[in-house]
Amino acid sequence: MLTINNLSHVYDNGTRALHDVSLSIPAGMFGLLGPNGAGKSTLMRIVATLQSPTAGSVTFDGIDVLDAPEALRRSLGYLPQDFGVYPRVSTYDMLDHMAVLKGLASRAERKDTVEALLHQVNLWDVRKKALARLSGGMRQRFGIAQALIGSPRLIVVDEPTAGLDPEERNRFLNLLAEIGEKVVVILSTHIVDDVADLCSRLAVLADGRVLPEGAPQHFVAELRGRVWEKTIERGALDQCTADHRVISTRMSGGQTIIHVASDTPPGEGFMPAEGSLEHVYFSALDASRRAAG
Repeated sequence: MLTINNLSHVYDNGTRALHDVSLSIPAGMFGLLGPNGAGKSTLMRIVATLQSPTAGSVTFDGIDVLDAPEALRRSLGYLPQDFGVYPRVSTYDMLDHMAVLKGLASRAERKDTVEALLHQVNLWDVRKKALARLSGGMRQRFGIAQALIGSPRLIVVDEPTAGLDPEERNRFLNLLAEIGEKVVVILSTHIVDDVADLCSRLAVLADGRVLPEGAPQHFVAELRGRVWEKTIERGALDQCTADHRVISTRMSGGQTIIHVASDTPPGEGFMPAEGSLEHVYFSALDASRRAAG
């Protein structure tokens, strides 16, 4: 269990990235969903012992993460949003080098570990290829392989599917789901679909604050019957926004489809919309913006 209590962080320039964040994250896939700039990467860096918060505490299975970062690092796998590698080094050699850095001194142990991981992430056939020649999806799978060295019990992945094509994204998410059956995996992303089918629990983070936290199905059920949609002319959006609580819009065939949150039918032309996690997400962000305004 990862427990985050009353975590806050203010950067030197006065930017408040986190506001009193508290979360309890059990084993399994946990989604941290929020827009860019919400504070997700700051939170992930604190959990990964790369940054100290202004206030609060983080514990993992009895380890005080802030007081004993080295103890956590022995149980941690981390895939940051951007990670650097030596581009001319082969996939196998780089993974072997990172195994040394993780403390696997035995050559035989490293060989077994590296070969098993390359098979697990489906990179065995490109083990001799330089990292610079790998596709974006392959590099992300390499990132997961290095994060799995040492059989970590806590895995943190930050915006892992950004820039991946749909096939690689599905392959990558399936790999995460397989890994997350027995350990704590935190998937930080702004892509709703990344967490919709994979995560048994999630939290929405906006403006450094935790909004809803819980099971996705619970949130979708709560919103059922309270989201309505209507196709309008583009020029009518401002008036609709003034009259209703518009939580999202999208273009279709030159017209605008709006989604409105309302406990009762909002008016002529509106039809009930099938509830989804995307509606939950947009509704939470809208509530956050209204509270801030």
